[in-house]
Amino acid sequence: MTYQQTLDYLYARLPMFQRVGAAGYKPGLERTEALAAATGHPERQFRSVHVAGTNGKGSSSHLLAAVLQAAGYRVGLYTSPHLKEFTERIRLNGQPLAPEFLVEWVARWRSTFEQVEASFFEVCVALAFDYFAQQKVDVAVVETGLGGRLDSTNILQPLVSLITNISPDHQALLGATLPLIAAEKAGVIKPGTPAIISQAQPEVAAVFGQKAEQEGAPLLFADQHYRAELLREPAADEAVQHLRIWHEKQVLLEEVALGLVGDYQRLNLPGVLATVAELRRQGFIIEERHLREGLRDVTRLTGLRGRWTILGRQPLVVCDTGHNEAGIRFIVAQLARLPKRRLHFVLGVVQDKDISQMLALLPREATYYFCQATIPRALPATELAERAATLGLTGTTYASVPAAVAAARAAAEADDVVFIGGSTFVVAEIEEL
Repeated sequence: MTYQQTLDYLYARLPMFQRVGAAGYKPGLERTEALAAATGHPERQFRSVHVAGTNGKGSSSHLLAAVLQAAGYRVGLYTSPHLKEFTERIRLNGQPLAPEFLVEWVARWRSTFEQVEASFFEVCVALAFDYFAQQKVDVAVVETGLGGRLDSTNILQPLVSLITNISPDHQALLGATLPLIAAEKAGVIKPGTPAIISQAQPEVAAVFGQKAEQEGAPLLFADQHYRAELLREPAADEAVQHLRIWHEKQVLLEEVALGLVGDYQRLNLPGVLATVAELRRQGFIIEERHLREGLRDVTRLTGLRGRWTILGRQPLVVCDTGHNEAGIRFIVAQLARLPKRRLHFVLGVVQDKDISQMLALLPREATYYFCQATIPRALPATELAERAATLGLTGTTYASVPAAVAAARAAAEADDVVFIGGSTFVVAEIEEL
């Protein structure tokens, strides 16, 4: 098969949760373990950092990979979903997986994953782990897909587990309450393996404490030890924020440039810094200059896109993949601080989430451009517009994301702001990203 035929086969033969929703979700590790056994247990052949959480796990994974790359290590990075191209999910020192490797790997192992009836995500995990083993990475940073306890990536025995923010998301699959969701994420905590929690959230802290005690795992709530202080408000079109980093009650780094400007990144940093400190304790040589370079140049080093990414100026055009209540809350607060005459909001969501709380957070004074991504999970733009209208959000529907973006850009004047988001899949279909 060609590369495109291989992708078509994977998408058609193996239901993909990101595209079709619950039908593509197969909880449990037995199929992943079968694939791992067939491929020679590659997950045992490289060191790893395992990252779980609701919000911030992707950014945290990229930041850790960037710091390790800056320190000279050969770094694998596994994240999902991809924005533009499947191969973005699996990277080696920031470079996406070679399409030829994918084609050859699928051809070799196709009968095996068909036999075990593996899901799309399980195949992706097996592919990533085999690639990292073959490439002899020094360390791989691996992001969970959904949850943790039953997530395919959880066959790893990592050096350290990092869990970021816990927020309502995928409640139908992970549980209706924060403690239930946290219990699923806590499943990545392994016996005797250090576990770092980015935020000590009162509603779920005990869940992590109990799991860590049960597993005999050292536990650290990072935000009780590290703090990122904003030194000055970034300019509206600035792609970096300048921070002072505190450790305990002392300044650790006087001024650090962070190449991700979303406010929520300051909540991710304590977990990243604590994980770097743990890796140092385990023998990794990561100097201050490596830390500074990784934080500053994260997008260049890893190819990260879609986190408060500036696409244009005059008017300012920004996109962000935040797609649940907690993520939207930060986005709305950041938009409110931007100097602007009018706000144009390109919005699309998926249909298997409760979006009522998210919609309730959105500014009523904005002009909305309702759209839907070209995936089965997308909520039809007309239905989104109807539900938004009940909360006082008004606008026009469009047949595609590019059409909505083009209309917003055309209507916006130089001192306006255009925001594009609501779903990772909306951001993925922005043509200029």
